[in-house]
Amino acid sequence: MDYEKLAELLFPHIDKTPEEIEAMYPPRELPEGAKVTRLGPSPTGFIHLGNLYGAFVDERLAHQSGGTFYLRIEDTDDKRYVEGAVETITSALKFFDINFDEGAEMEGGAYGPYYQSQRGEIYQTFVKDLVKRGQAYPCFLTEEELAEIRAEQEAAKVTTGIYGEYARCRDLTYEEIEANIAAGKPYVIRIKSKGNQVDPAHCCHESGAACTTRSGAKCVNHDGTMYIHVNDAIRGEVAMPANDQDVIILKATGIPTYHFAHVVDDHLMRTTHVVRGEEWLMSLPIHVELFDKCGFPLPTYCHTAVLMKIDEETGGKRKLSKRKDPELSLDYYRNEGYHPQAVKEYLLTILNSNFEEWRMANPDASIDEFEFTTEKMSSGGALFDLDKLNDVSKDVLLKIPAAELAEFMAGWAAEFRPELAPLFDGSADASYGPEYLAKILDLGRDGKKPRKDLIYAKQIFEFIRYFYDDYFVIEEPVPEEVSDEDAREILQRYLDSYDHSDDQSQWFDKIRAIAVDLGYAAKPKDFKKHPEDYKGHVGHVSTVIRLAVMGRTQSPDVWEIQQILGEERTRARIEALLI
Repeated sequence: MDYEKLAELLFPHIDKTPEEIEAMYPPRELPEGAKVTRLGPSPTGFIHLGNLYGAFVDERLAHQSGGTFYLRIEDTDDKRYVEGAVETITSALKFFDINFDEGAEMEGGAYGPYYQSQRGEIYQTFVKDLVKRGQAYPCFLTEEELAEIRAEQEAAKVTTGIYGEYARCRDLTYEEIEANIAAGKPYVIRIKSKGNQVDPAHCCHESGAACTTRSGAKCVNHDGTMYIHVNDAIRGEVAMPANDQDVIILKATGIPTYHFAHVVDDHLMRTTHVVRGEEWLMSLPIHVELFDKCGFPLPTYCHTAVLMKIDEETGGKRKLSKRKDPELSLDYYRNEGYHPQAVKEYLLTILNSNFEEWRMANPDASIDEFEFTTEKMSSGGALFDLDKLNDVSKDVLLKIPAAELAEFMAGWAAEFRPELAPLFDGSADASYGPEYLAKILDLGRDGKKPRKDLIYAKQIFEFIRYFYDDYFVIEEPVPEEVSDEDAREILQRYLDSYDHSDDQSQWFDKIRAIAVDLGYAAKPKDFKKHPEDYKGHVGHVSTVIRLAVMGRTQSPDVWEIQQILGEERTRARIEALLI
């Protein structure tokens, strides 16, 4: 076969050489040890926690080493393309403070285009070269023929696919190929796999020779089966049977498959570390062979553990599901109003086993100071726990200044609860606004044991809604120790004695006096010792006031809340119950 002639027949329009393409994408000028990573999502319109999980790893590896992190859109499958998906991806990642140095939707960048759909000529240049070197060939098998082959293989109980004797187009003559093309038969381009078998007589066990390919495949069992050995940065050495499939690298449309496109792009864009989910492990032998055939050095692969959760029904672990688990979608965290710092901090607890220990030793440090390493990543299922995220969020929000948190709440409301935005910016009522909100959010955050009530924006608003008149409701009844008559008397006496300028001690002394006058113990412990002598205790009396002002039996300090509400609003709420 004249492979050069065949290459010209298949790709007459390709006039560049791999060497010319290589010259367009020279090695990056980066410090020694710097890592180049990428995120390569498909524009499907759905971006999930796993994308963020991987992107966070990419970003940490690159930026901690002085390297480059870029965004590449893998849009070679036009059937999965969703309009506006790229904007959805970039805005979601930007919200979570994942910052790219170059790539799609960004100006500049010497290694583009960063959309695979715009790199067709590049891929075809390398496919043409593979054909020219006898490493790839056109395959004219129809869907019916492929189905027949599969049925035959299943009946024989052998591995399915196109390989060995089943690769019926591998040995077509030039004339047969030319005739098929002239007849208008569609075709794909497949690699001509070396297979994973060697003649046992020539195995290293028999001959003493090292039956090893340049890509690292070798026969380790001395049974003639070739194995690849890849040093995964998370899992250590991974050994798998080498690829034996003549996989498709160029579809009939002239568009490359993911397998081939990512190999070419990762090489030309000088990617050093490929972070991807463990579901791609089974494709590793294919990718190793493609890098080998193209003459490219293999990047370092980092196969992350799948995100798991405890199933409420079975109690066992299972993979997070798009259908069952709304928390898989990044939209969930934005809609609920989780602060991006909280989500990222939580992800670090499941990404690196030593992060929580580091956080305890460095409670006020930025997570950027934590030295992230792939060696500390789990190769087993990473357990996602929404309750633990909430606990982490409480700690994170406590460290964010109230004014900054108020700004975050306002941004969340503007996008997801527009009816609340006027409350937070003050346009609904001049007495409201950012400063008012900041005072609310700062409640109980001082002292040795600060309150940890704030988790995410939706929950925060439900927690503080009583500060806004339109959302104030009395949610619980008065304590059973207090009669309706006493409740009214307590509120009347409280209102009569109320002085907004009282300090906290003066304020509580008045409540204690009201309690004693009406037959309630001045201290809860007195009521506990002698319940027959009292109607209740001062706590029951103060709860009546708390309900009138906040509508709840549990809340931060009542005196502090009244200072924020102001005298007019405090009096109005009590008076409303006395009418």
